[in-house]
Amino acid sequence: MGKTKITTEEIKDKSEKVGGEGGEIKKASSKTPKKKVTSGVLHIDATFNNTKVLFSDKLGNTLFWGSAGAMGFRGAKKGTPFAASKVGDVIGSKAAILGVKDADVVVLGVGSGREPAIRAFMAHGIEITSILDATPVPHNGPKPKKPRRV
Repeated sequence: MGKTKITTEEIKDKSEKVGGEGGEIKKASSKTPKKKVTSGVLHIDATFNNTKVLFSDKLGNTLFWGSAGAMGFRGAKKGTPFAASKVGDVIGSKAAILGVKDADVVVLGVGSGREPAIRAFMAHGIEITSILDATPVPHNGPKPKKPRRV
């Protein structure tokens, strides 16, 4: 196939409007938080294939989340403790910027990323007040199939 030519365009004025007809000015996100949250709930969903971490305030409103797949891990590496610790580290740094002092932890699932995610989150100086294991446990499960008659 033929070569593609890549052209770049420089913006001369930084206050230039970006967008269509309305033309809104885009601002870069700053490191200063919009609201202060001192305590929240950390939800960890650790499956065999992935580890998802969600941080919410006490009312249950999601503030930020992350997963091993969103961090760039692919395939079997998503379910490893190393990937879970990286996700917990990112969520912990975001929570520290927001001003979080303490958090409750709700753990769901039986994956290998349960503990490393909590340890990486705690490394940012956030105190863990309680850990709740909310893993669903079947009482007896579905009814087994009848034996096959030949």
